[in-house]
Amino acid sequence: MATTPALSPYVTEPKVYVVGRQVVVQEEVTRFLNDEGLVFSTDAEAAGEVLAEIAGRTCYMSFGKGRKTNREYLENILTSKHGSVLEHAVWCLLMTGVSRSLTHELVRHRAGFGYSQLSQRYVDESEARYVVPPLYQEHPELRARWEQVMEQLRRAYRELAEATTAYVQQRYPEMAPRDRRKWARQAARSILPNACETKIFVTGNSRAWRHFMELRGSPHADTEIRRLAVEVARALKKESPSIFQDIEVYQETDALPAVRVQHSKV
Repeated sequence: MATTPALSPYVTEPKVYVVGRQVVVQEEVTRFLNDEGLVFSTDAEAAGEVLAEIAGRTCYMSFGKGRKTNREYLENILTSKHGSVLEHAVWCLLMTGVSRSLTHELVRHRAGFGYSQLSQRYVDESEARYVVPPLYQEHPELRARWEQVMEQLRRAYRELAEATTAYVQQRYPEMAPRDRRKWARQAARSILPNACETKIFVTGNSRAWRHFMELRGSPHADTEIRRLAVEVARALKKESPSIFQDIEVYQETDALPAVRVQHSKV
């Protein structure tokens, strides 16, 4: 019987999974067009692109007029910075291999985003993985010293969580086992480092995603979140070549990839 290979306790790269995208309810679009006596078709395949175009054309009732392709239409949206139209296109991304340090920065992006993150109160972190800072990935000696500290913290957390669980059980014998574990973990997690790996489910509209990539994909951003922004850009450019047509992943002079946005602050 095949066994699942053990995961390394140390993570060096973020992963981004596109777990949710929209669909167009074509019957309702057709009903709207018929009720208004309009004719409309689009060459876009991604639902987000279709919905952004419908939203934009609704503003001027320009169905069947003007620019013919979806890419041309959305290019005009980008150049004219009518970013509100892009808020109707939504993607859900599941991110792993990121640190708590990173998500402290990520959740500062509020407008247009929703977040659901792994709970350290309910999840036992005694076997947690840790995200190696990019700077330590290039220096074996510093990485070895860093890993030594992480292992000390791992042991300290495990021992503290076990001792706290025993205390809570003695102090509150009537408490349900699940609640005892939660109480113990919520206290013991106070010593967990920012490097602790986490999982986070993020839903955002395309205008919000563009803002995130522009700010966090910059060479001036923290290196770990910059790497995440690059992965987000790669994933979303595949999802929507038109909405993200002006976003480019390129190699910076520091030999790391970064994100360049042609139409800033749409």
